[in-house]
Amino acid sequence: MPQSTQPVHIEPFSRAVFLASSGTPDQFPPEGVPEVAFLGRSNVGKSSAINALTGRRRLAFSSKTPGRTQTVNFYDLGGTARLVDLPGYGYARVPVAVRAGWDRLVGGYLSERRSLAGIVILMDARHPVTPQDERLLDWLRPLRVERLVLLTKSDKLSRAARSAALRTACGKLAASANEAMLFSSSDGAGVEEARDCVIRWLRSAGGSRK
Repeated sequence: MPQSTQPVHIEPFSRAVFLASSGTPDQFPPEGVPEVAFLGRSNVGKSSAINALTGRRRLAFSSKTPGRTQTVNFYDLGGTARLVDLPGYGYARVPVAVRAGWDRLVGGYLSERRSLAGIVILMDARHPVTPQDERLLDWLRPLRVERLVLLTKSDKLSRAARSAALRTACGKLAASANEAMLFSSSDGAGVEEARDCVIRWLRSAGGSRK
């Protein structure tokens, strides 16, 4: 198989380190550098995506029990930007009161964080754009930030099924102005493209703050 001729844009991701884990908005790190948030259903692969984008195997950790993570986790990119792992949504076994707390935590971050430069929305390629995903997209629509949808675990589908999943997602996302791409932290599909997209957001946001 011929090697890709595209440059591997790993900076500033190679400098990523864990910064903070916040269970309430008052625990969020002070604002300043641009941030890109990762959001998706429980067990969709957010932590694996962050690890793949940063080229690290154990930077972000995920619980073996879906719906267990109840904090907003911040990762610093060499002092120039941050990645933010938001709690997953949509896990039915989580008590209603706990889900309500997550809604306040995540909603507070997304609606009030002035440093937010973009949102990466993760969906399982095998079940793209569920009703819960659609409700999330409706809620996000008024936010004036960049959005990218990653269809995770695409390696688990055949080539034909991957193409069909992407067509389905693009059709449903057209009205929301969201870009979508296939993604797999296992075989690397979409990793470089997603990384380049996030870097463009961060550079644009950084420039607007000068």
